[in-house]
Amino acid sequence: MTCLGLLNFALLTISSMIAVMEPFSTTAIYAALTKSMDSGKKSKIIRRSMTTSFLVLVVFAFTGHLIFRVFGITIPAFQIAGGILLISVAIEMLNPKQSEAASGREDIAIVPLAFPLTSGPGSITAVILLVSRAENLFETSIVPVGILVGVMLSYLAMTFSSGLFKRFGDDGLRVVTALMAIIVLAIAVQFIIDGAAGAVRQITSGA
Repeated sequence: MTCLGLLNFALLTISSMIAVMEPFSTTAIYAALTKSMDSGKKSKIIRRSMTTSFLVLVVFAFTGHLIFRVFGITIPAFQIAGGILLISVAIEMLNPKQSEAASGREDIAIVPLAFPLTSGPGSITAVILLVSRAENLFETSIVPVGILVGVMLSYLAMTFSSGLFKRFGDDGLRVVTALMAIIVLAIAVQFIIDGAAGAVRQITSGA
């Protein structure tokens, strides 16, 4: 093991986690869903969602293959499930009454902020692959650090988003909410497409 090799793996891990978590997309969705909440509740949601995301990703990083094998779950099935879950979130965001009701719930910290946005199918797949790619204990120990960096970036982006989105005003926030709902729907459809494509590959390769 060389220092250069360890540095390369660290850079790969951190950049991969930031890319798959998409913290700024999650932040925009967070802002749309929490627009009518007070700052105390917003802070609680951020802490809860990011703590959950970190713990879920660390657990899956080291036990993901075993969990999927025990329950007979495939990555494509997981992607499709995440897509279906996101579709319900997008529909909720597009319906003003449902969206307002959702804004009063703290469980948005779990769905959709923790899963399937921050610790969704893409992030879970990434951490499992990164651990399997690690060649020694030092590289393996970098994976939780990469997860923490991605989670902290998401945490900071959401924490400082309130001031930015306040400038949009009520009409602006409604437009942002509608646009983010469409993006969430597109992400959901992409999850399902990727999952279906993966399932087809598994079926054909096993035939």
